[in-house]
Amino acid sequence: MLIDFHTHLFPDAVAPKALASLKAGVLRQEGLEAQAYTDGTRSGLERSMEENGVDLSVVLPIATKPSQTPSINRFAGTVQSEQMLSFYSLHPAQEDWEAVLEDIVRQGGLGIKLHPEFQYAYIDSPEMVRILKKATELGLLVVLHTGADIGMPPPVHCTPQRLAGVLDQLDGSKIVAAHLGGFRMWDEVERWLVGRELYLDTAYVADFISREQYLRIIRAHGSQKILFGSDSPWERPQDTLRGLEALGLTPEEMNDITSGNALRLLGMAE
Repeated sequence: MLIDFHTHLFPDAVAPKALASLKAGVLRQEGLEAQAYTDGTRSGLERSMEENGVDLSVVLPIATKPSQTPSINRFAGTVQSEQMLSFYSLHPAQEDWEAVLEDIVRQGGLGIKLHPEFQYAYIDSPEMVRILKKATELGLLVVLHTGADIGMPPPVHCTPQRLAGVLDQLDGSKIVAAHLGGFRMWDEVERWLVGRELYLDTAYVADFISREQYLRIIRAHGSQKILFGSDSPWERPQDTLRGLEALGLTPEEMNDITSGNALRLLGMAE
């Protein structure tokens, strides 16, 4: 079984503009033409899942300003099926943050996505910490973008060191630090996050990290706390899988990462 814990899609009418904007950011920052492997729509993700052998995708929406939260969460509520489920989002600057979290729980939502770079909020700011505390107290999973973002300028709002300070204040057992704990900051991940009580995902990592460090982080942190994620549409799940397979992990470790941990976190384990 293959569960992709880190994917993105947009309403059909929004997808072309959203992908174009994200690609423009990468071009501006990196001078590179970013490749999207789906058209950013739900049907596009469904086709990709079939082509790549993905059994379940977790969709991670991002509210980049408070006014987006209601519409994003309404759309997220429609993206629920046996093969696909969507987390929800909110913005740290919105005044009704607590009511939003409580409403997500009432709707049966399992988690939220926060993106400190797109939301221009440091992970250890009072606004972010209060959301993390309340969300985890309510039993919600929280997926965080961590480290740099390939399409955004500095400063980095969620460094491994800043996140480590937050983990000193709350229970990290329901927090997922995307991009292996800190995109392009993996030395700091080894120093500050490896071994801590939180999950790391594999999204958009394999092409930017050495195999030696990739394997070292997985083994030191423990395969029971690593989640398979592709960052679709920005990486094909089969490419993510091949990156993991190249590390020489054991069958037990691969099972943890590709499905076992996700099933447990999502309450689907038998």
